[in-house]
Amino acid sequence: MPLATITAADALQRLEAFSAIVDARSESEYALDHLPGAVNWPSLNDAERTSVGTEYKQVSPFAAKKRGAALVARNVAAHIDRHVLELPREWSPLVYCWRGGQRSNALGLVLSQIGFRVHILEGGYQAFRRALVAALDTLPATLSFVVVCGTTGSGKSLLLRALAERGEQVLDLEALANHRGSVLGLVPGEVQPSQKAFDTAVWDALRKLDPARPVFVESESAKVGDLRVPPTLTEWMRASPCVWLDLSMDARVALLMREYAFFVRDVAAFCARLDALRVLRGHEAVNAWQESARNGRIEWVVRDLLASHYDPIYLQSMGRNFAGTTTLLADILWDGSDAGLAAAAAKAAAAAFSPCAVRR
Repeated sequence: MPLATITAADALQRLEAFSAIVDARSESEYALDHLPGAVNWPSLNDAERTSVGTEYKQVSPFAAKKRGAALVARNVAAHIDRHVLELPREWSPLVYCWRGGQRSNALGLVLSQIGFRVHILEGGYQAFRRALVAALDTLPATLSFVVVCGTTGSGKSLLLRALAERGEQVLDLEALANHRGSVLGLVPGEVQPSQKAFDTAVWDALRKLDPARPVFVESESAKVGDLRVPPTLTEWMRASPCVWLDLSMDARVALLMREYAFFVRDVAAFCARLDALRVLRGHEAVNAWQESARNGRIEWVVRDLLASHYDPIYLQSMGRNFAGTTTLLADILWDGSDAGLAAAAAKAAAAAFSPCAVRR
């Protein structure tokens, strides 16, 4: 069966039409970013790409192509043995590489000769990336966001999860970024995805949302950890109506002590992370927090961080950047309990359907 091609713009609309999406690039290229749901069947792995590239430059292109062809043939045969032998005739994959050239065509040609209907992505991952970035400029304008605001520790992420459990639409940027959104937000031992992978995850989440229903999102800044939120999404979030979540200071401290229990257990890691605040708060304040933490007074440190650092910065940022905070859809006070969270989610969901929640 002859190979078919598909443009990146069409691929963005038709990803679910394929039985599988196969990334023929090397493992490191795949790890940096890949199409949603793609599996990695490298035509050349990282070591092989480096070796063939060196031979191309230092010996000759012809010699490199011969050795590269032998390596690709062996790798494609291994993929057939490992992944394809049990597949039905109806299996129809989308195959891509970096530019839609030799690596995807080598794999796709063999699959098509077996009898599968194979599509090759024109322009490869590069074309997909360009189309995705363009889509991120237009998708946010098709959706109606409701922004969940509230000072640090008020339970905004918990409210998003409770709303999702109710069946509401939620865009959880912190979950996609693997970061909790503050200087202390990166969980020790974990890493954030690449910027490209984050962009792809955001696009993948946005495209699955129903424009006819509200989308709840947290009041993030322009960055979540080291990752930049797509600018058009930030713009639309900041112009959207808001609900405010309130929790008492005592309950906020208790919630943060639970949510950041790894810092309670690892005081050294907590103190090391506090060093990032020296530029903003000065050495005297940070030294005092670190000394208190080492003396077992972490709860006091959390309370003082909220009162003297996080709350003033957050309130100033909300007033400056989120227009919806001046006329809230709802100001929701909860008590930190499971029942209180469920009630807060019900109030937020009801507020999202009020007449003033419609912004388009």
